[in-house]
Amino acid sequence: MKINTPTPHNEAKLGEIAKTVLMPGDPLRAKYIAENFLEDAKLYNNVRGMLGYTGKYKGVTVSVQGSGMGVPSMGIYSKELFEGYDVDNIIRIGSAGSLDNDNASEVCKSIDLGDIIVAEDVETDSNYIEANEYDIFPAASLKLLDIAKEKSKNMSNVKYGTVYTSDTFYMENRLLEAMSKKDVLGVEMETLALYTNAQVANKNALALFTVTDKLLRGISVPAQDRQTGLNSMITLALDIAYELEKDRK
Repeated sequence: MKINTPTPHNEAKLGEIAKTVLMPGDPLRAKYIAENFLEDAKLYNNVRGMLGYTGKYKGVTVSVQGSGMGVPSMGIYSKELFEGYDVDNIIRIGSAGSLDNDNASEVCKSIDLGDIIVAEDVETDSNYIEANEYDIFPAASLKLLDIAKEKSKNMSNVKYGTVYTSDTFYMENRLLEAMSKKDVLGVEMETLALYTNAQVANKNALALFTVTDKLLRGISVPAQDRQTGLNSMITLALDIAYELEKDRK
């Protein structure tokens, strides 16, 4: 289907959104990034409070917009950006919970609070792919993945691998414990829709997460530290965006 702009969810006009967009789930995190990392940031969307801004990072044009929580919300906003606003690259930035546990796989045990996870591919309990009858395997765009690996080569806390996209935030421990036997770096709620929509539209996507919770151990980063604790991940994402956009300067 053709997506006409503005949409019911985004009041931006064509040309107001950059070719590369950072997408946190929380629209207030988009505001935080715009105010603290971008120059001359302009608000282009406030529909439903899903804030979107376009500004400059190291001289290149970058946008940042909230996606909301969960596969359905990410499915809406990323599809509209890719297919309605002709965005080429979306970099998801969010938080994830790890599955560290005494009986977990060695991969799960290796993930600590504050680590940055880069999702190479996705496992899921969502039916997003089946409902749309897509015949794809959701994975990160190799172009963005290669840039990320180059930019993070001196960052010892950046881990690459599989994430699990769940439709359930409050998962039962028995489900988490079963998942912890697999080599899953973290659990989150949006990447499946982003990677699926990127492949369908022949665009690029990458998802980065800061680990804020050890789900099976009941350990979390304090709420007041979550915003500023994500700065390292935000900077990595912006540096990836810079590499994508620097030739447009």
